Amino acid sequence: MSIYPMNVTKSIGASDLENLNQKKGVVLTAENVDILNTSYYKKKIPQNQGTQNSTNPQAGNQVVGGTQNVVSTRHIKLPDFAKKVSKGQKVPISFSSKDIRVNFGWNVKNSSCDVDVSAFLLSNSGKVVGDDYFVFYGQESSPENSVRFRNVEQANVLEVFDIDTSLLNPAVQKIVFVMSINEALENALNFSMLMDAYIQIVDPLTNIEVASFLVEEYYNNINSMMMGEVYLHNGSWKFNAIGNGVNKDLAGLCEFYGVQVI
Repeated sequence: MSIYPMNVTKSIGASDLENLNQKKGVVLTAENVDILNTSYYKKKIPQNQGTQNSTNPQAGNQVVGGTQNVVSTRHIKLPDFAKKVSKGQKVPISFSSKDIRVNFGWNVKNSSCDVDVSAFLLSNSGKVVGDDYFVFYGQESSPENSVRFRNVEQANVLEVFDIDTSLLNPAVQKIVFVMSINEALENALNFSMLMDAYIQIVDPLTNIEVASFLVEEYYNNINSMMMGEVYLHNGSWKFNAIGNGVNKDLAGLCEFYGVQVI
């Protein structure tokens, strides 16, 4: 297995950004760092088209940079959780292959809430292995393609991370999944405006649930939540249902986990 170089000791320069963003779209520059906290690059329609061209009559709309963003607020049905765990509970997880699938879903009470989930690939230090070991809608894959993000918007699943543990950088010991509300600080949005938020670990070959955690605490003084993590313990993978909320936007979480942006 190839060992990828760590890059957490310096800020990203122009040449680094070119390599970091190759084939991934525009990510993490001084000019567009707001991508971390907005849905600007996700789904845009020209402002002069209004809401009439939206296929979702229940969509909320935000105007950003001359475009109108459509935020889906359709109601999802919760999966039938077979192996639900409690907040703080740690359980071993096993699979029929080297692959792990992590599903996420939620419902919103306020149509202004545009929610996303991000994955931070951490070393034993608790910081990202490198600045590009942060996977979200603006950077949909880790460098070695071991962790991949998908926006699926199915009946009971909205966003998915596919993990191939055989490709993981050996320095990665833990993957933390964080749910955040875009532009929460700017628009006074918080987790009391959400409900039915969950993380579900699934064996992708059998589609059988391995573990799941359904959030039960929705406070008005937080706008991001560490939903859970998968981590290596004595050579085996385990799942930790974290369920801890913080008053940080996604850019603040990047700073917390060591992703450096300039």
